Amino acid sequence: MKNVLVVSYSQSGQLAGIVDVMTQPLREAGVSVHHEMLRPEPEFPFPWPFLGFLDAFPESVRLDPRPNRPLSVPSGAEFDLVILAWTVWYLSPSQPVTAFLLSEEGKRLLAGKPVVSVVACRNMWLGAFDTVKTLVTQGGGRLVDHVALIDDGPALATFITTPRWMFTGRRDAFLGLPPAGVNARHRADAARFGVALAEALARDGEKTGVPMLTGLRAVKVTPHLLLSERAGRRAFRVWSGFVRLFGRAGQWRRAPVLLLFLLYLVVMILTVVPLNLALQRLAAPLLARRLAARARQYELPSGADGARMAAHE
Repeated sequence: MKNVLVVSYSQSGQLAGIVDVMTQPLREAGVSVHHEMLRPEPEFPFPWPFLGFLDAFPESVRLDPRPNRPLSVPSGAEFDLVILAWTVWYLSPSQPVTAFLLSEEGKRLLAGKPVVSVVACRNMWLGAFDTVKTLVTQGGGRLVDHVALIDDGPALATFITTPRWMFTGRRDAFLGLPPAGVNARHRADAARFGVALAEALARDGEKTGVPMLTGLRAVKVTPHLLLSERAGRRAFRVWSGFVRLFGRAGQWRRAPVLLLFLLYLVVMILTVVPLNLALQRLAAPLLARRLAARARQYELPSGADGARMAAHE
């Protein structure tokens, strides 16, 4: 019997549902699955309180998370594969996942193990994935596959639907806008990754170092987001350092600076983001080849092609 460790943090419940769908084929194939749901101390609430959401920004970007409660993994347990399911906070991994990857227990569980990364988010995950890859490698793990499930609604619509979901808990369609988050069909289709992993585990595919989820449209990168995300990460790095000058997380004296940061975000979304996209369209003939090459790099190791889709539908 193969043993799989699933480590996840799902604040809204969306990622937990995806993990359940993805791991069901493993259980049906007789694989032992231990699902470790991370629990930060204290918990992050959902829906988010407005200032609490902003206050999580600096420490998320600076990889300085609040700690998690002790894990429930049995002492001495060994696993053949680790599935790390995560979300994106401020273009960085969520704090509970960062805390796990930085912890001594996390490093012990990852050491020498093949790791499958699964992210569910709005659309910008590239920089956060770089961070996850680095931390997995530093912990001694080997990242062999990556799955990215994103909100495929219009980008401008998600600037409204995602905050509404985060602050009210409501993700339904409204005012002609689509539901927030990864759509239901994509969530259900995540079962194909569990089927492929079960097949690979049955033939010891996790030991080869070769990706197990190729041909299943695991990752699709939108090239025009590459430059926008890079600019956003640079700005977030500066702002997070500035906010931390005014105190630690939870201290009220940070509130005025966080509201200033929010104003900056709103101005960026309404002015700089549309201008940036327009300039990219104008420069497309010059940038297309370079951006496409970068996109293909981020689609590794599992890739965007669908050669095996028919066999896993």
